[in-house]
Amino acid sequence: MEELAQRLIPVPEVGEDDVLIRVEVAGVASWDAVEREGDYDGVFGTASTFPYVLGWDAAGTVAALGSNVTRFEIGDRVYAATVPVVRGGFYAEYAVVEAEYVAHVPDRLPTEQAGAMAWDALTALSGLELLDLRSDETLMVFGASGGVGHMAVQLARHRGQRVLAVASGDDGVALAKRLGADAVVDGRKDDVLVAASEFAPTGLDAALVTVGGETAERALRAVKHTGRIAWPNGVYPVPATSPGATVSYYDGDRSRSAAERLNAIIATSTFETHVARTFAMEQVRDAHLALREHYVGKLTLRIASHDGTP
Repeated sequence: MEELAQRLIPVPEVGEDDVLIRVEVAGVASWDAVEREGDYDGVFGTASTFPYVLGWDAAGTVAALGSNVTRFEIGDRVYAATVPVVRGGFYAEYAVVEAEYVAHVPDRLPTEQAGAMAWDALTALSGLELLDLRSDETLMVFGASGGVGHMAVQLARHRGQRVLAVASGDDGVALAKRLGADAVVDGRKDDVLVAASEFAPTGLDAALVTVGGETAERALRAVKHTGRIAWPNGVYPVPATSPGATVSYYDGDRSRSAAERLNAIIATSTFETHVARTFAMEQVRDAHLALREHYVGKLTLRIASHDGTP
């Protein structure tokens, strides 16, 4: 990972529909590592150019506004989800994002948590909205101690669903329990299919899968044939055989309306982003090495403090 390095680059130009964010905290995620390896080159219709700034979600304060942007003011606390191609990501002191994909940080949420929230929470929310469960139905969240998963547990409980969380490791089980899952199993050592059958003897109504593989594929047999399975695009490997229930592959909705729905939930709940470790900007290489290790929740980069110092 010698290619990960800090460099001085110009502050991005602000278009008429843009928000320039002074970044305080950026999320560090598995897709950052995939992107760093070049696997996204050309995927979005544009070849990669260098220096290339990683980082898909972040929080900070508004530094400048485009002429068409009226719902923010300079200094507002905001979070955002972006795609680093073509304009650059959030591993930087300043980043520019279309206003459509920027939202105010809810008053009760620390900036440290908001910085690692956007893509994961919006992906979780989109999956739950796709499943459209009633408040009395059962849901399995597979990968419940990861980024998307631990947020999905909270959002599903807010919607009144009964949640079976499949987590990873003792710390993952403890996290899912603390966040309100009705039942929790360790996907590394427990028989998930047996646990699911005990949790919902007539079959699970739905599942949200954030980690693919053999164990996930086997566990999905516990979903009723009339049930639904939400599978975010980018979660691999996809099932080799049909689990019986309908599988819907989807992308997270990062629009203004989706962020407003998310913020409304956060404002009336105990929602949190669990941050496992925070790294200083000069430790970005260590942060990417940590992606290979076991951790629960999210990793973050501290770009700048509230007073603007790095």
